[in-house]
Parts: sequence; structure tokens; C-alpha cells
Amino acid sequence: MSSVYVVGVGMTRFGPQPDASVKSLTRDATSAAMSDCGLSCKDIEAAFFSNAMQGMVEGQGSIPGQIALRAMGVEGIPVVNVENACASASTAFWLSVNHIRSSAADVVLAVGAEKMVFADAERRAKVIAAFDGGLDLDCAEATLRDLDAEGRGVTGPSGDGHRTSMMDIYAALCRAHMAKFGTTQRQLAVIASKNHGNASLNERCHYNKPMNVEEVLAGRPLGYPLTVPMCSPLSDGGAAAILCSERMVDRIGARDRAVRIDACMLKSATTRTWGDVESHVVRRAAQAAYEAAGLGPDDVSVAEVHDAAAFGELFMSEMLGFCEPGGGGPLADSGATTIGGRIPINPSGGLESKGHPIGATGLGQIFELTTQLRGEAGRRQVEGARFAIQENGGAFLGVEEGAAVITILSRP
Repeated sequence: MSSVYVVGVGMTRFGPQPDASVKSLTRDATSAAMSDCGLSCKDIEAAFFSNAMQGMVEGQGSIPGQIALRAMGVEGIPVVNVENACASASTAFWLSVNHIRSSAADVVLAVGAEKMVFADAERRAKVIAAFDGGLDLDCAEATLRDLDAEGRGVTGPSGDGHRTSMMDIYAALCRAHMAKFGTTQRQLAVIASKNHGNASLNERCHYNKPMNVEEVLAGRPLGYPLTVPMCSPLSDGGAAAILCSERMVDRIGARDRAVRIDACMLKSATTRTWGDVESHVVRRAAQAAYEAAGLGPDDVSVAEVHDAAAFGELFMSEMLGFCEPGGGGPLADSGATTIGGRIPINPSGGLESKGHPIGATGLGQIFELTTQLRGEAGRRQVEGARFAIQENGGAFLGVEEGAAVITILSRP
């Protein structure tokens, strides 16, 4: 199978952008990706466009990609619209990889954009309500009740209810982990503090202010054990990647900065018990990706994982094999996941600080890892980065993410 490469990446700042729209975020991210590799609109042969909320919040329920891309001059080519909850952008990337592997095209655009911050109360309410659609609505209450039961006996101060339903899910998962493995709230604060520190080195982040562990713990409580600084904010943003086939890398003069895609796996949830972590959707996707790339967890130089809450990073460090199940808290405590540590995780600042514009999030991770592998990350650079892994999960089904994408990138 011939290789596929990332040759161009672009990303807007993530965070409130009052004057931005889905069209402008798409344009800015795509234009940056094209400029990054010297290509133009006429070079793109197909596009996969990611957005999760525009239909629910703004009413643009059909062909959002064709509309957003036409506004910047990309038209006439195949455009596929992708919605896979928080994994939407990574799913667009997965589709782009496989489109090239099928020999259907040589140059493909994956782009995601999300507008989540609005001044008017009606649209703000629609954004919050849209998160409820990330659960099976027929059994959403039972799902949360069952997760609560796994963490029975773990209690602490909870907040006043100003949070999305997904934060209740993360809190329940974390309490279950605490009950089984002894994970502590302070370990979550260590992770969040590390990510806020990383974000202070990244001008594209929603938040740029470092926070120490005590400040994280003192934040407004949400569902115990989570506080606001441990959780991702609602953000506007766009991100894009231009992929090309092996034969096109030299033709467009991109070899020097091209990043190879060694594996890209998409998996969906299965019916299982919470305690069966070996069958977790991320674990299965990661094992498949490692096998396809001919690598293991010890080979990874840097990781970007889905930390919509700090617990996400802790648990994903276990599911990706950086430590044993239950070892995510001690791993963070040890300093291994810091820039300069054994396995730096979320040098970008992660979703907790960078922000989480759902339709752009996964491609924002690809932007960071591509930048790291090129050695262009500046003050947050992981020295000697050669292999990078991305994990991006979407929604929740049963006891795990409904969809999960694992991508492994390398600098040949």
C-alpha cells in the first residue's frame, strides 16, 4: 500500500470569535493549509468537511461543506459532509486518507469548522442542548445511572448545574476510576495544570494563562471531581490538513516538510461492561494502529489526546498503552507526560486549554503533531520527535465513546 502524507496544515485560533462564521473559519484554516504547502484551490481534487452543530444551532442542515467551501472558491469537486460528534474532524481525516489510498485522488482536503460562541441566549441554549444528542436518547438517563453506580461511594462537592451533559459523563467515569484504582482529584489537577502551562506557550489557544495545581482545585466545581479548569470550554475555530499521495509529494516539492501517515484507524463502540478495558474502543483502535504502523507505545515521541476533561487524558494514557490500567494518575504525577518527559501528552495545551470547537478539534490535533514532527513548535517543541499519536473520541454509547480515531504520524 502506497504512503499518504500530510503536506499542509492550517488552524485558526480556538476561542470566542464574535465576528467569525463557519464560512470564515473554513476559509481561514483552508487558506493557511494551502499556503503552508504552496497549493491553491484548483489543486484540491476532493474535500471532506467536518461540522457537528451548525445544523442544530443555525439551521444549515444540509450541504454545509459545499456552502462554506464555495464561499472561498473551492467548488465543482466531490465534497463530503462529516458528522461524528467530537470525532468528526478526525473522521474527515480518516476518509481523506482512504480516499487517496483508493487511488480516487492525489490531493485531498480535510477541513473542520465550528461556531459555538454566540451573543444571543437562544443560540447559546441550542449549543448546550446539542450535547444531549451525543447520547442514545432512548436510554440516556439509564446510561448515567449505570455509570454512577460504578463509582458508588466516591463523593465530593458538585457545582450548580451549569455544564453540558458530557461533563456529567466524564465526572461519572472518573468516579468509577477513582473507586477501582484510587485515582485522586489532585492527579486530575496535575494534568490540567500541565496543560494550562503548555497553552501559555501556544498563541492559538482559547486560554493562555498558566495555572498551578491549587488554582485548578479551587476552580468552580462541576460534577465531582471536576472543576472548570479541568474541562474544555466552548470555542469557535477551524482547522485543516491537505493530504497527498506518495507520487505527488515530490511533484509539488513537499518532501522536506511532509509528514507520513503510518496508520489511521476508526472504530465504534461495542456492547461490553465498564470493567472490560481491554475491549475499550480506544484500546482496540490503538492496537490496530500500532500493528499497522509496526510500532508500540514505547516508540511514541509525543501524543495529542482527547481531554475534554482532564480525566480523558488520564484514561487515554492507559488505553494507548503508556501505562497499565489504573496507572494514569501516577504517570501524570511522575512528570512523564510533560514537555521534556518520557511521553509528552498534549503539548498544545489540550482541549482543556486550547479549546474544543467540535468540528475542528481532531484536525487541530493533527496540526499540532505535524508541527511537532517538523520541529516547528517553538517553545513547546518536543525534542527529537519522530513518531506521534493522536486520539480523538466522539460522543458516548454504552460505557465508552461512540466513535474513536487513532492516527500515527511520523517524520521519515
